[in-house]
Formats: sequence, C-alpha cells, structure tokens
Amino acid sequence: MWSRARRRFSARVWGIERPPTLKEWAGIGRVERTRLARRATLVAGTAIISSNLLVGVETFLLVQLAYNGGQMTRETTVGAPNFPAMVTAIVLGLVINVLLALVVMKPQLRWFISGEPADHARRRSVQRIPTVQAAVTVSAWMMAVVGYCVVSLIRFDVFTIQTVLGVAVAFGMAALTIGCMTYLFAERFARPLSIIALQDNPATHVMHGVRGRMLAVWAVSSTVPMVGLLILNIGRWSDLLPPVAGPIDWATVVLALVGLATGGRVIALVGQAVIDPLTELRHAVQKVQRGDLSTHVDVYDSSELGVLQHGFNEMVAGLDERERMRELFARHVGDTVAELALQRGAGMHGTNADVGVLFVDIIGSTSIAAQQDPADTVELLNRFFTVVADVVDNHGGIVNKFEGDAALAVFGVPVELNDPAGASLAAARELAARLEELPIRWGIGVSYGMAFAGNVGAEQRYEYTVIGDPVNECARLSEMAKTAKVPVLASGAAIHEAEMEATHWQSVGTRVLRGRNIPTDVYVPVGLARRPDEGSMLGGIVAGFLRPARAGMTGLIRSPSTDDR
Repeated sequence: MWSRARRRFSARVWGIERPPTLKEWAGIGRVERTRLARRATLVAGTAIISSNLLVGVETFLLVQLAYNGGQMTRETTVGAPNFPAMVTAIVLGLVINVLLALVVMKPQLRWFISGEPADHARRRSVQRIPTVQAAVTVSAWMMAVVGYCVVSLIRFDVFTIQTVLGVAVAFGMAALTIGCMTYLFAERFARPLSIIALQDNPATHVMHGVRGRMLAVWAVSSTVPMVGLLILNIGRWSDLLPPVAGPIDWATVVLALVGLATGGRVIALVGQAVIDPLTELRHAVQKVQRGDLSTHVDVYDSSELGVLQHGFNEMVAGLDERERMRELFARHVGDTVAELALQRGAGMHGTNADVGVLFVDIIGSTSIAAQQDPADTVELLNRFFTVVADVVDNHGGIVNKFEGDAALAVFGVPVELNDPAGASLAAARELAARLEELPIRWGIGVSYGMAFAGNVGAEQRYEYTVIGDPVNECARLSEMAKTAKVPVLASGAAIHEAEMEATHWQSVGTRVLRGRNIPTDVYVPVGLARRPDEGSMLGGIVAGFLRPARAGMTGLIRSPSTDDR
C-alpha cells in the first residue's frame, strides 16, 4: 500500500491517481509512457525553477544586506548598482541548471519510453540520478558566479574583488542548499524509473545511504546558516564587509529565517523519503501476518531501505516456499506428524505408547482396476481415502499411511488421547457407515496395545510409522472382516480398554488369527450385527463361530488368500 503523501506526490509529478505496480508498469504502452514522461518532465522542471528562484531571492537579499550594512531599504537592495549583475547571474544559473538537468535525464526518459529491460549500466545510471542532478545544480550555481563576474566587469562596472568574493561565498552556500534539496527531490522523482530498472536485479548493497540524507539535513538546517552567521561577523570584524548601519542587522535576521525555512523543507523531504518505504513495509508485514505470502514491495531505494525492501521480498519468498514445502510435507505424512517433525527437527525420534490402531482394506481392488479405466479407479480410491482421512481426523487420530487400496490409522500418538481405544472403535463404526455410500466392499480391523511410534529408516530418508503387535492384529482382523458377514471386527483388547464406546460392540467368539497362537476375542458393532439385511442375526453369527470350533477350528471366518484382494 502506498502512503497518502506518496500518492499525492505521484499524482503531481507523473499525472496519475496512484503509482502503478511493477506489473502495471510493464503493461503501459509507448504512447502512455511518452505522455507520462512529458508530464513528469514538466512538473520536475517547474519544481527546479521554483526552488532555484526561491533560493536565488534569498541569496540576493543576503548579499545585498551584507554589503549595505544590513539595511532593508529599496535603494540598498533592488536599487543597488550590482542589482542587474545579481539578477543576470541568478537567471543564468537557473537556465543552465534546467538545461543540464534535461540533458542528463534525456537518456533515462528515452529508455523509460522504449520499455526495454535495464542492463547493468542502465541500472547504475538510474541509481545515480539523484547524485547527478545534485552535481548539475552545484555546477550551474558555480557558473552563475562566473556570469556575475563577467556582467559586472563588462557592462555595469561594479566589479571588485571584495564583492566577487562575497558573491562566490554566498552562491557556494546557495549551491550547497539547493543541491541537497535537488538530491532529495530527484530521488523521489526517479522512483518509478528505479522500480523498473531494479526489477530483475534489486539493490543488494547500499549506494546512497540514509546517513548521506541525514548529512544533507545537517548541511541545510545547521551548516549553511551557522557558517553564514560566522562569515558575516568575521567579515564585519575584518572590514571586508561594512559595519551594521542600524539597530538591527537584517542580514542575520534574513539568514536565520532562510535557515528555518530551508531546514523545514529539507527535513520534510528526507522524512518522507524514509517514511514512505517504511510505511509500505509495515503494510506488507501486516499482509504477511494475515497469511498473504504473495505480498511484494517494489524496490526503488538505493539506500539501506532499498536493501531492506529487497530483503523483505526474499524473506517472504522464502516463507512462501517453506509454507508450500510444509503443506506438501503435511499431505504426505499428515498435519500432526508434520507439525511434530517441525518442532523436534531432524533425527530418529520415537516412543512406546498404548495406541488404538485401525486398518481398512478394499476387497477385490485388483479386479476393479482391471475392469475399468485407470482414471476411474484413481477417482474411486481418492473418494475412499478422503472418507477415511475425514473420519480418522474427526476422532483425533492420524492416517499413518496409505498402502495401495488400504489405510492404517493410529489413535493416541503423536497426539495423546484420553481414550485411544474408544476413539479407534468409534472411528471404525462411523467409517463403516460412510463407506456404504461407495460402490466397493471392504474390511475394517481395530486393535489396541503397546506399540513403538516414531521415525524409522535411514538418516537420509525416514518416515513416521507405528510398529507392534496391535498393528499386526488389526491387519489380520481386517483380513477376516473381508470374508465375514459383518465387515468390521475389533479385538477384545480394544473393547476392554474402551470406556463408553464398549457398549456399542458385541462379542462373536474367539479366533486364532493367522500367524498367532493365542485366540483373540472378536467383537462387532451392535448396529451391524443386528441388521437383517446382512443375512444373519447375532445368534447366527455366534453359531457360525462355534460350529467350526467343534470340528477343531476356532471360527467361521477363513483367512483370505491374496487373490481375494
């Protein structure tokens, strides 16, 4: 956001309502650029003329008052013999200043109108505009001294070493004053040119430091008026200047007023030159705090402020890249694991904890993939995994990994839960209800117990995972569920550790799971066990478990082969 003062300044100089952004500058055509350049040249020329005239009048009064004994009368000021020479010198210096300023700015304006990218030489020349313009002003005022000498010697016969020395000193002090003001004004005038020139290679080192601007303030507000007072007193003491002829030395009064007025003008310019970029940076920081990482500030300053502008853009770009990497990382491992990794940093971290584990697997995914377009298969899997992630997140768990057509969810790590067993069981019931909306068959297994949770792998590449008996148990239960009449099975360990959630589950017997020797208590959700459309009531399910037990088996459910998947 541009400050109000800067908007007013740009409206005056460039004839626009607000300063265009870098992208907007790139879209401005040659005709519009020509109009803007002419407008800026006219306004800048007017500012140069008015400021030079003002300083010229002040200098004229000081010279006249210094040599007439400090008398403020018409006869001793505009009626003095050297009046024509002084006027000629001031006008000559003004004309030379304007002409030289236009000459040195012409190449820069031509480049601006052309719309060509800036090379290294162009960037340097644009950055040097304030310094060059200040040097032009000082040179013009020095030439004005020469003009005074020539005119007073040839035409008006008022040439004396004493007066020439006084005029040279006065014009030198005026050159210092107007040079500092020109530098500050040119810096503001050239900002649009700097924005375009520095777009591909922003300022990374200081060219015109803030300290130099402060020196300009000190020179104009303190050095010039104080040195002027010293020169007046030394001149009168040494008889180089006539003594004061009245009760008031108007030369000192005018010099004091000039110092106050000029100091105020230059402080306003310097203050605005520092406030503008800081204000823009403050507004940009506020945008970043609100989460807008596309924020960018234009780099137009060649001082420490320009380096700060460039550094801010680099910082925001880094934050944006970091946020995109964090988001990508979170999509791979989950928000909770990503936050944990950012907090703990790199390294193999892990812990043993009691966790609830849920495993869900699609039945016949290979056949599904073979019978339809791959894009349709991917869409179906994405819908499946979206439901899984949403349900698990609702119950405080994390999806530890997606494996082909299956998903493993963990409850209790890395974020602790008051009832991880209950959360995993509740998630299984909700997931069963949600998955019925999809055209697939599936099996869900839930278990609970002690497991290791942490980073596993090599130092260069590792992942957050959960290892332990509950993981194996829930995977085996998921296999059983895919061939059972109720596709959601939970272990007795999960039911016994759950709190209120245990009331929603019913036992259907025991089963020796594949790869295990000890029978496992198996439970199913009450709602699913009592639904008649599943083909059997709860008693039928229990009987199915008991009949194979009499024949030397411990359950109705067979272990599926890999072809079932």
